[in-house]
Amino acid sequence: MRRKLLVDVDCGVDDAQAIMLALAAPSVELLGITCVHGNTTVENVCRNTLRVLQACSKLEIPVFKGASKPILGVCINAGHFHGEDGLGDAPDPNAPGLDLVQKEGAVSAMIRIVNENPGEVSLVATAPLTNLALAVKMDPSLPSKLRGLYIMGGNTESRGNTTVCGEFNFTADPEAAYIVLNDYQCPTYLACWEFTCYSKLSWEFCDAWLAQDTDKARFMARIFRHSIEASHGERLQKEFVGGTGFVSCDSYAMAAAVDDSLVVESDRYPVSVELTGTHTRGMMIVDTVGFLKKAHTATIMKKVDMEKFKRMMTAALQ
Repeated sequence: MRRKLLVDVDCGVDDAQAIMLALAAPSVELLGITCVHGNTTVENVCRNTLRVLQACSKLEIPVFKGASKPILGVCINAGHFHGEDGLGDAPDPNAPGLDLVQKEGAVSAMIRIVNENPGEVSLVATAPLTNLALAVKMDPSLPSKLRGLYIMGGNTESRGNTTVCGEFNFTADPEAAYIVLNDYQCPTYLACWEFTCYSKLSWEFCDAWLAQDTDKARFMARIFRHSIEASHGERLQKEFVGGTGFVSCDSYAMAAAVDDSLVVESDRYPVSVELTGTHTRGMMIVDTVGFLKKAHTATIMKKVDMEKFKRMMTAALQ
């Protein structure tokens, strides 16, 4: 039985790694990729997604353009880490044109694809959650038809990488994150910022990973160079929790969606998002006591099978 995935991205380098991981998994059918603002503009996100699909010879997978800005407030981006274009500002003269993006909008496509495959789709969100929030407002029954929701975002120790207490994807659209964590009453799995840092890979693994003699590995080496350099800079050394290393944030959520057995330790608690704090807007709230009086709990990943994760990452570039 092939696992049906629908993926919502703001295609930076780690989204690219996550998409390639899914495409390399023999058990996965990728039904479509929806694009949203985040690491870069939504137009760049669409272009980057097409570039990744082209590198994997999978341009037949439909790409949909979604929200260009958050529900409230102004756009932020992660150009300091991903490059201004989201993929390391690496020249790509053969990049596919935006004419390959579907005419149907991302939110409409998300609702349609889930309704066409009730109970079968795992939705993987590796970006600000604007598209998902708009989709549930348009079709409140949407979450009940999902097999599961896998999110890279939020934080559990108030460790920020964008603001003092805020992780990028949630801080880029706090209202959307709030809506999704409260309105999606389906099995929900969270790969939060600190967890991805505690589960980091070594730079030695990264070097060997990129040194594979394939076109995919050469593509990744080109787009990842900027981020590797940024990772060794003073700012990111402070952001990373628990020391230096290779953190492919989005790949943890994707890998869990591909293979549930990847997660070997987790917590289950009700979660929400702070919307009004001076320093804490966008911070994820973990209710360990029951103050929120919420019945729905999220599975918060704590540890994964690192050997299995390495195999999945390696296969992504083979």
